[in-house]
Amino acid sequence: MGGSGSKSRGFWPFAGSGIGSDPANGGNEQTLSRLRGSRSCTPFVFTRRSSLYYDEDGDLAHEFYEETIVTKNGRKRAKLKKIQKNLIPQGMVKLDHPRIHVDFPVVLCEV
Repeated sequence: MGGSGSKSRGFWPFAGSGIGSDPANGGNEQTLSRLRGSRSCTPFVFTRRSSLYYDEDGDLAHEFYEETIVTKNGRKRAKLKKIQKNLIPQGMVKLDHPRIHVDFPVVLCEV
């Protein structure tokens, strides 16, 4: 669990060097003061990688299928074959509303 965060990739934008942060000494407060002070990163995410692809015709979709006719025992039957070649990813997409980064180290609402 938690594999979608950036810590798994070795990039932690909201902390300092990662050494010398002792939780007993208020590690969270120290991290927040570093975030507000010297760090220029923002807790907001403005873009994301799209999961859509373009095919050769310029159509945009998550998946593409091709209808093929299969003859078995004299009967013609239509099957769908998934296309995985010659697809171009859409790339980065700008979000309509900024979102908070998944690794932002502040509790937003405590119940």
